[in-house]
Amino acid sequence: MSTVVTPERDSAATRGAAVAAVEIPTLLLLLATYGGWLGITFAYSRWPLLVVAPLGALLVTLQGSLQHEAVHGHPTRWDAVNRLLVIVPLSLWLPYERYRRSHLAHHRDERLTDPLDDPESYYWTAEDWQRLGTLSRAIVRLQQTLAGRVTVGAFWSIGRFLHAEWRALRAGEPAVRGVWLEHLLWCIPVVAWLELVCAMPFMVYVFAMAVPGTSITLIRSFAEHRARPEVRQRIATVEGSWLLGPLYLFNNLHSLHHEAPWIPWYRYPARYRLIRERLLAENGGLVYRTYFDVARRFLFRPHDTPLHPTNRVPLRAARPAAAAATPAG
Repeated sequence: MSTVVTPERDSAATRGAAVAAVEIPTLLLLLATYGGWLGITFAYSRWPLLVVAPLGALLVTLQGSLQHEAVHGHPTRWDAVNRLLVIVPLSLWLPYERYRRSHLAHHRDERLTDPLDDPESYYWTAEDWQRLGTLSRAIVRLQQTLAGRVTVGAFWSIGRFLHAEWRALRAGEPAVRGVWLEHLLWCIPVVAWLELVCAMPFMVYVFAMAVPGTSITLIRSFAEHRARPEVRQRIATVEGSWLLGPLYLFNNLHSLHHEAPWIPWYRYPARYRLIRERLLAENGGLVYRTYFDVARRFLFRPHDTPLHPTNRVPLRAARPAAAAATPAG
């Protein structure tokens, strides 16, 4: 019997007895990430910014990868514990709870790439495209290239997100105000550490570490989905990425991730090798050798068109089946 991962089932409680109650490698990585961030930011006044900024940006990206792990029920079986472990907002702009809800909606695989139902889709409906001005359309088209996604994509994504959140706050949407209040409270110790202890100006951190950290994350998401009729064929895989892959906690093996997000990141490579042929058969061979391969193809050429080919994903699309009836260990 096969199972389907849904937002309601994809939590720490759904991982089953085959997965460790506490994932020690992830806990150690969390300690290293926060310790590294404290050390790098503390070195701001002692080391050149050209050294501190890239290292800080990488750590912001890595914490984002760890937040992604927590969304899917890692590193413990207790969601409240997982949430507490990653809630400190090193990126500053993204409240964890808003990201959690949005990303679980993205994991309704039958709606993948839909311009309205998939919060992480970069496709547009014809109606929304018509509402965009000339400049906005140019910016959207630019982001269809990897160079555009990395350079302007972070500013566009952050700006659109904050604008939508402001509208949600003004409309009084349930729970949004509370999420943002909690987020801003968690921002206080981050900013206090930067300003009072490290003597790092707030805007230096934002533009030298937080925004670049988001840009690095956008390299991963750039080519991981394409609009296709079959659900599994919408999910790409980037193989052999031993530079960025560990930074993304092997989420570059994206077809595996959508099938079994309960598997801890450090088991992804072995699991992928075991079922690689089936995954590639199911996704129609949508695979890249490395992120250099992605860059070679799409650095200055568009990955796809902004308009969704069918405007919306048809509701009749079949739900994908996972490979096993229970979470894999």
